[in-house]
Amino acid sequence: MTTIRGTVVIAEERCKGCELCVPACPPDVLRMSERRNEIGARVPELLAGCTGCGACLLACPDFCFEVYRYEAPQEHMPGGDA
Repeated sequence: MTTIRGTVVIAEERCKGCELCVPACPPDVLRMSERRNEIGARVPELLAGCTGCGACLLACPDFCFEVYRYEAPQEHMPGGDA
């Protein structure tokens, strides 16, 4: 079981696939997916365990992230949606 403290919403249509968000993520829950947006750029996907720290938002030059923190941590079962 993973504790989730926040989440992000990714505006995939604005992403240019620079990948700056991936190494910036302290809990290491972002990775580049095989999915591509309208301009052909690979887009990031969020794995379980987001803390809502906002590092991805600060690293992204195209403002593709909206960060949300939960009032109380939530438990996540492996294999479920983040």
